[in-house]
Amino acid sequence: MNKELTYLSFLQREEENYHHSYDEELLQYEYLRDGDLRSIEESKRLFRTGIAGKLSSDPLRDKKYLFVAAITLACRFAIEGGMEAQRAYNLSDLYIQKVDLCKTVDEVYELHTAMFTDYTEQMKKQHAHRTEKAEQDDSDQSALPRPVWKAMDYIYYHLHERIRLEDVADASGLSPNYLNSLFSKKKGISIQKYICSKRIEAAKNMLLYSDYSETEISEFLAFSSPSHFIRVFRKHTGMTPRQYAKRYYRTHDRWRG
Repeated sequence: MNKELTYLSFLQREEENYHHSYDEELLQYEYLRDGDLRSIEESKRLFRTGIAGKLSSDPLRDKKYLFVAAITLACRFAIEGGMEAQRAYNLSDLYIQKVDLCKTVDEVYELHTAMFTDYTEQMKKQHAHRTEKAEQDDSDQSALPRPVWKAMDYIYYHLHERIRLEDVADASGLSPNYLNSLFSKKKGISIQKYICSKRIEAAKNMLLYSDYSETEISEFLAFSSPSHFIRVFRKHTGMTPRQYAKRYYRTHDRWRG
């Protein structure tokens, strides 16, 4: 295997056949997860270049393999964004069945664009529904000042990173102290507690609608360690992540035993 891998690397250098960078590939799926329609053009740009990797000497089979790899990631990112797992998997199965029937590379290109559009638009609707529900649940939501809205948006889109008060304040256009005071007054909770509550909310979705482990969820949501994640989760819900999954998602095999 090492010999074959070395030879493949040699051929790639000789033919200047490289893969896209990791960050470049990741962006399209992050757009999809967030319901951002920029995912469509970004995915078209990357999928139709000559540097998306070579999986077969047959051009049609090569694109079909790449399509399957793409939809596998699209499906996982959609689940990560809150799409019901079974729906995401079923959508993936249907598109893979469709790509199997494609007769030309152009048909695969068109189906790939349709797939990205479908997933992204569904995620966009889901996020919009979530926002609408939040507005209904909070009678004072309509009275929130624009900087508080901007702060909430920034927090939502950066839950997978370490969020500093200074960064939230910069996004809202206010000083850190003033924003924290305004946020606490209007939302009845400090920014740090709000961030924590949103991370726990995201963790609940990932526990119920994905196959991520406690450690993976902890890392993705920027907790300092798995033990810290479990401790905070228990404080907010009264149970550990494992107990929560068992109670609300009893049929999931990975939590049995």
